[in-house]
Amino acid sequence: MLRELVADREIRAINDTAFAVTPALREAYASGDDEELAEVAMIEAGRASLRLLAQEREAALLADEIATGSDDAGAPTPGDDADPDDGGDYSAPVYRRAVIAADVTGATLRSDLDDAVVRLSAPVTYNQIASVHVDLAEAEPAIAKAVDVIDAADIGDEDAEFVLGDAEDHQLAWYAAQELPFLLDLL
Repeated sequence: MLRELVADREIRAINDTAFAVTPALREAYASGDDEELAEVAMIEAGRASLRLLAQEREAALLADEIATGSDDAGAPTPGDDADPDDGGDYSAPVYRRAVIAADVTGATLRSDLDDAVVRLSAPVTYNQIASVHVDLAEAEPAIAKAVDVIDAADIGDEDAEFVLGDAEDHQLAWYAAQELPFLLDLL
């Protein structure tokens, strides 16, 4: 999605869903300034990024199964690359969360979801991007493990929440929007 952003100069959030400091988020926290609340929204966006990585991995696994004609017994296990000798083209995603911070107007609250969730009214253009936040390479093992358990964490599994916490202990690195093409070349 980040590569599409650089190429197309805009990005449309999946289901127009994004995260922001909302009145509901302010109300949910008895204290905290906008910077602290923005961090809460960033954590929620990072969790959404984990879900996107899980979907990307599942799509790659499915495409590889179709290409090789293998069944579940021959598929690589989540988090692992396929055996190059099996003829499959499976390519694991880059296990790094990515969050785009942008200045947008026209977002509406999503009261059916968490307190920080909003619906965007239009794609985010490149000139609206304030910064891009991406995990460093050292976070990849923890992020891969978190991708494996994100659904379990969502439904309250304490062990999964612990794994997710390990991933969230890694701070996302800050990049200016104009640095994004160079960052993608390095991934």
